[in-house]
Amino acid sequence: MEHRCRLEKHAAKILGSPHSAEDVVQDAYIKAAETAATTEIERPASYLYQIVRNLAIDHYRRTILESRYFTSEEEGSEIVDSTGTPETIVIERLQLRSLAAALADLPKRTQRAFELHSIDGYTQREVAKQLNVSPTLVNFMIRDALKHCREATAQKECGSCSDRSADR
Repeated sequence: MEHRCRLEKHAAKILGSPHSAEDVVQDAYIKAAETAATTEIERPASYLYQIVRNLAIDHYRRTILESRYFTSEEEGSEIVDSTGTPETIVIERLQLRSLAAALADLPKRTQRAFELHSIDGYTQREVAKQLNVSPTLVNFMIRDALKHCREATAQKECGSCSDRSADR
């Protein structure tokens, strides 16, 4: 205990932080006590200084390594959660279901033209070639599919709004 203040100053020189130095000195006392229980130490003060030095260096290296790979909590607080709230997830899934149902109502060829163009990213000419139809017809099929999907999802939204107002 008589060396505690000097040991903390010794550790603080290495660490640059008096709070971390206190922790290191505490750890050094624990380590010295464990060793003293099994081994006789000739010069306890020198031994403690060596333990404090080694622990301080280890602590410093660990801090540097952690700062390299980990960020503070404040830096992460600006990140927006892209998954959304449970409510928005449910709403988006319902919208996706109604869109899938609307697509299922379309003729198979129109459905396929829409999927090839909108989902798979094919050009209208490539879709026309694949379906063996004219590019103009593909343009009309995609237009009709979009119109049908918009109308179907709009009806669902209006229907759900009127259902909620009826509940009140």
